[in-house]
Amino acid sequence: MNVIVPFLPYALGTPSFPFRHLASLAGRAPIGGAREVALGCFMAARLAAELGPGGLAVSEEARTARAAAAKSWLGTLTLPTSVRGPIARCIESSATGSPAATARDLAALSASCASYLDGASRTELDALAAALHGHRAVALPGAAGDA
Repeated sequence: MNVIVPFLPYALGTPSFPFRHLASLAGRAPIGGAREVALGCFMAARLAAELGPGGLAVSEEARTARAAAAKSWLGTLTLPTSVRGPIARCIESSATGSPAATARDLAALSASCASYLDGASRTELDALAAALHGHRAVALPGAAGDA
């Protein structure tokens, strides 16, 4: 006899975590350049995702403040010069509220950081760029149903 247990009203649903491959890469990478590049890409992606479909409704003032704080934090990282600029531009463009500009900056970020990121992390950045660019068929990383 099989007993079906109903979903308990106080039980939590399974959380979805956006950009889990970037976060995992940052956790696995040795301290130094590769880890800091992954953390910078993770921060840029989190800020950019707010502009996409299903993103948080954040005011312009809040986006600007968050981008300024992220740029200040970015200054504490030891990043190669070849990736510092693309990460900073992506963070700056997330404050403007233009998904198309942010998508272009994300694509440039993915290309400039390719030697530091694994395939899954680059795929997350590319999927976010495609979603921001208007390809609605592409789900944002970490969305429900993302395995």
